[in-house]
Amino acid sequence: MKEKFDLLAEKKAEALKGGGEKRIESQHKKGKLTARERVELLLDHNSFQEMGQLVTHRSSNFGLDKQVFYGDGVITGYGTINGRLVYVFSQDFTVLGGSLAEEHAKKICKIMDLALENGAPLIGLNDSGGARIQEGVVSLGGYADIFYRNTMASGVIPQISAIMGPCAGGAVYSPALTDFIFMVENTSYMFVTGPNVVKTVTHEEVTSEELGGAKTHASKSGVTHFTSVNELECINGIRKLMQYIPQNCEEKNPTIEYQFKSDELRKGLDTIIPENPNQPYDIKDVIKELVDEGSFYEVHKDYAENIVVGFAFIGGRSVGIVANQPAFLAGVLDIKASNKGARFVRFCDAFNIPILTLEDVPGFLPGTDQEWNGIISNGAKLLYAFCEATVPRITVITRKAYGGAYDVMNSKHIGSDLNFAWPSAEIAVMGSKGAAEIIFRHEISNSADPEKTLAEKDKEYSELFANPYNAAARGYVDEVIIPSDTRMKLIRGFEMLKNKVKSLPKKKHGNIPL
Repeated sequence: MKEKFDLLAEKKAEALKGGGEKRIESQHKKGKLTARERVELLLDHNSFQEMGQLVTHRSSNFGLDKQVFYGDGVITGYGTINGRLVYVFSQDFTVLGGSLAEEHAKKICKIMDLALENGAPLIGLNDSGGARIQEGVVSLGGYADIFYRNTMASGVIPQISAIMGPCAGGAVYSPALTDFIFMVENTSYMFVTGPNVVKTVTHEEVTSEELGGAKTHASKSGVTHFTSVNELECINGIRKLMQYIPQNCEEKNPTIEYQFKSDELRKGLDTIIPENPNQPYDIKDVIKELVDEGSFYEVHKDYAENIVVGFAFIGGRSVGIVANQPAFLAGVLDIKASNKGARFVRFCDAFNIPILTLEDVPGFLPGTDQEWNGIISNGAKLLYAFCEATVPRITVITRKAYGGAYDVMNSKHIGSDLNFAWPSAEIAVMGSKGAAEIIFRHEISNSADPEKTLAEKDKEYSELFANPYNAAARGYVDEVIIPSDTRMKLIRGFEMLKNKVKSLPKKKHGNIPL
């Protein structure tokens, strides 16, 4: 029996070597961790249980029979993060470049099936040269098997992708189907076609980093939600994200123990809104005052900065925050901001995370670029997402709430549960000056002093509409509150709404304006 035990130990030791010491050394020289090192850092100490460690490919094409490695280029299994079950796969670039083929894909699919059946998050650590071309169409079939499972799991369990190296061609679509993507600066990239193909087809000279690096996808395309300076920071970011999200769509949002203070007032909020309604301020300063100390975790930080989204704890309860950012483009809604907000709202709703909306929006961004690129249908995505959301929803209007953007930003009319406004709120069809120019254009043009008349009419309209009281009189705003009281109002509001139950009309699914 000892010989059999020894044989097993030998095979396991071989599997732990991956592609061998030289390839592991090469991986380290690039500033990258190995697949196993990543898993060990991601999961709680000694919690990882590996599956399929001794799997090998069965192909003999093009000399593959001489390149057989245990695990076939991907490490799969399950473990815990902060004591909670997760399933994980980690592609091993030291084995055949982490290329995906028949057995490699089967291992990933097995983990995905278990994650879905057991209602636990799936985390993929991607580091692959793409499809294993020596195995031909079975590699493509393997990708499609994964894509199908990504789609079936969407909205059922959280799916998180970390791009830890190359991710090109068909490989990019699995991460794109997941909920959140992490990338590492300078060592990871994603693109459908690489720099060489781009040069051949379009004659553009571009590097891998410029075409599909972390900073590119974080700021230009919005493909990635989080970027990190190194792999350790990336892995810690995943662990942090897990604090805010439940295991599956059947669980309620996470809560942590919170010690209430004798004074939850936030006096700094009383002076945060500038006297000049056109002067910007940073909405993140407002968020900081409203959430539990140090708990705000921003998502999509460098993309569509005119809207801020992220997770936080309020009174120990996990919430998602959607906030217009007056410090960037005056907080206006445009195509990118609408898509960013809609995607986040839908994630929160899918996983029972209450939504707090902080509103200071002058409207939708005008211009031919926006109209020709579909601001109508893209803006409708954010509207659709809020309308469809059945989780507890609270809105606080801090300043401007103009036009259709007022409706879109989680107004009472589209299903918000509680709507608060600060005394500085201006709820109107448009700004007072623009409204005055339209309503009183004849009086202004016929006046001996048009500028004075405009100023008078501007003030008249402002006094009548640029306030929260007309909306409050009609019940569109539940309460006008002093800003320093906002945090306690939110704590009590979300506590009151914690058992909310609301169902959508029976349907196969809606048709969001994609």
